[in-house]
Amino acid sequence: METILTTSASGAAAAAPAPTLARNPLVPLVATIEKVIDETDSGSVRNFLVRLDDPAAHEAISYRPGQCGMISVIGVGESMIALASTPTHKGPLEFAVKAAGRNTNALHEMKAGQKVGVRLAYGNGFDTEAMKGKDLIFVGGGIGMSGLRSLINYCLDRRGDFGRLTVVYGARSPGELCFKEDIFENWPKAPGIDVNLTVDVGDDQWKGPVALIPPYLESLNPSPQGSLVVVCGPPVMIRFTLLSLAKLGFTDEQIIMTLELKMQCGIGKCGRCNIGSKYVCLDGPVFTLAELKRLPNEY
Repeated sequence: METILTTSASGAAAAAPAPTLARNPLVPLVATIEKVIDETDSGSVRNFLVRLDDPAAHEAISYRPGQCGMISVIGVGESMIALASTPTHKGPLEFAVKAAGRNTNALHEMKAGQKVGVRLAYGNGFDTEAMKGKDLIFVGGGIGMSGLRSLINYCLDRRGDFGRLTVVYGARSPGELCFKEDIFENWPKAPGIDVNLTVDVGDDQWKGPVALIPPYLESLNPSPQGSLVVVCGPPVMIRFTLLSLAKLGFTDEQIIMTLELKMQCGIGKCGRCNIGSKYVCLDGPVFTLAELKRLPNEY
């Protein structure tokens, strides 16, 4: 069992059993960064592959696509990040992190071999049972592809449970597209999946579409018949994508979204993510558009 150091009354360090994932959800477990991948050419998004130092605790990890984990830099802080890995892959946990604050900036300075704190898993995740037999359309923008990647890889690993998969993914420029190995190589080779990429502004090497996501989605004209659509990305992209989906005939019940409202404790105690009677860390971050419309307009 992994141990942590405590201090006795005399001031001497003593070994004490580390808390397990089930015992105390507010106490991080120590993990080691195995690899850091620059997902964007600018370095604005980095994917941290981490493994809990306690092998038994790592093996016992259980989560669903769409759930989140807290990753912390000791002495700096912690951030709630959507898991980019998928539970069907028994490797390291993956956190795709955009440098946007004190903790995430500090995390971006860390290298393979260094220690971080991890606690998980939080939120409701995607209802993969309700998705079975449906055609699934994934619409992502920028770093929003992180949580969608977990679900897409889950669906590919259990390919017989789902209908046709369609990925619509865009970023400001080709260099800002994340998970390039997946979107350019792995997914296009997989059975029953269409990968559609677009950028706001191209470059000399880009041969694909140059268009904003909402009009590009409309040009693809996906059918709402027997389909569900999952949307994740910047708020402005989501707002106009919802208008496009309505034009295409998708109902509020067919549209699934994830909220990025700040989650602090992860267990519904601090109130930072409260919306009406809901807590994003418990009842979300995954909601249908129909569910969101029943909440106060606070998100």
